[in-house]
Amino acid sequence: MDLPSVDYFKRQTVHRLPYAGGISTEIAPVSPETTNIAVLNRFARDRDLVSLPVVSLGVPVGLIHRNTFMSEMSTPESQEMYGPQSCVTFMNRDPLIVDEKLNLEVLSFRVVDHGEQTLAAGFIVTRDGFYSGVGSCLRLMRMIADLQAEKNRQIRHSIEYAGVIQQALMRAARETLAKTSNDSELVWEPRDVVGGDFYHFARFQDGWFGAVADCTGHGVPGAFMTLITSSLLVQAIEHCSPQDPAAILSELNRAIKRLLGQAGPREDLGQSDDGLDGAFFWFDDAKRTLTYAAAKTPLFVLNQDSDDFVVVDGDRMGVGYVDTPMDYQWRTQVIDAPQGTLMFVTTDGLVDQIGGPKQTAFGKRRIRESILAQRNERADVIGMSVINAYSLWQADQPRRDDLTFLCFRP
Repeated sequence: MDLPSVDYFKRQTVHRLPYAGGISTEIAPVSPETTNIAVLNRFARDRDLVSLPVVSLGVPVGLIHRNTFMSEMSTPESQEMYGPQSCVTFMNRDPLIVDEKLNLEVLSFRVVDHGEQTLAAGFIVTRDGFYSGVGSCLRLMRMIADLQAEKNRQIRHSIEYAGVIQQALMRAARETLAKTSNDSELVWEPRDVVGGDFYHFARFQDGWFGAVADCTGHGVPGAFMTLITSSLLVQAIEHCSPQDPAAILSELNRAIKRLLGQAGPREDLGQSDDGLDGAFFWFDDAKRTLTYAAAKTPLFVLNQDSDDFVVVDGDRMGVGYVDTPMDYQWRTQVIDAPQGTLMFVTTDGLVDQIGGPKQTAFGKRRIRESILAQRNERADVIGMSVINAYSLWQADQPRRDDLTFLCFRP
């Protein structure tokens, strides 16, 4: 084995690389023959020196921690007694020694496992078995924090771009709604940058189809479910008639269960138990009727000559979940919608938001009150009234879920 040159031991600039060698400083070592008095003088000259490596023929044999050493050599008597002796007297004979190519994450675990002395004194870094430098645990923690911050930044930017993609995928549906209904307000606010709520609107010759849905989860998992479900929904509409939202729900239920492996006996299934709640409907232009089918999602209907809403409840059965039967058939409800009828449908993120003086849910009653107070206004004004009431209710409470609602006059 070749011995390292003299330049090998010179102090060099620390390179911030994601492995042990990147956080080490090459401190000129001492040999086992070095006396304690010489080490004492070395620490006196270099007050920033925390630990001093002891190296024999290029191979590290120990580490002298400043605080431990100075404590032992603090009195004239101890200096007189131990000064002429070898520095191995107060040397840690079992320091943590790692290769310069060791990953910082693995290194951090080894530092913790090696004990408190290593956290204070640091560790020795080697290159091909030879002494390379001394690593500081403080520098290690700073480096890991910086790496984590950079990783978090990259993840945040990725999620932000995923949000752009998610909104772009639903842009066509939003544009279809705007062209189809000139008095509508669609609010889509994910709790995080991306979310598990989605909507879909499609115009046909004799009417239009709409869907507002809440997939399992929020954030990135929820967004994945929206991509899966919205794609399956398009296929279901093509396979079934858009005039039959209940059939589309059933078709979507079967597709989700098959795709996610959620069909069959529970004991044979995997860990996935995902699906959606939502409202699917068809509006017939000529008949002015709304055909409605829903999973755990109510429809609020306010006729011009009515004092209050009629609430049309959906089935109490989610779509695609393990416990949902493969052949479940959702109910179809047909609602007359004469000119001026106001309709409102929302995911549970609006209803379930905690707030107010007693920290209770926003609830359906406050939704109705917010709408009734502005019932003669356009849908966008009514939507703003709902959002304002919701925000006041939420106050400083964290948002619980994604928020999506549709207010429209067909």
